[in-house]
Amino acid sequence: MGYLEVEGHVNLVRDEESGAILNTDSGQYNQYMALRNSKAKKDKKIDAIESDLANLKDDINEIKSLLGKLVNG
Repeated sequence: MGYLEVEGHVNLVRDEESGAILNTDSGQYNQYMALRNSKAKKDKKIDAIESDLANLKDDINEIKSLLGKLVNG
């Protein structure tokens, strides 16, 4: 299995067997992984906030219902 250099791109090679273009710059890969992890963390935080908000809405509706029962006897 060998690699061919991609013309005009220092950090790119083509896998002769699969034809895939590969980036050989580990710095760019590490930067990509850090960005990917950051986005995953952000998405997880947003999901937690949405869940908390849904729980608060449910709690408020329950409180409104209980207050309505108290007022109406």
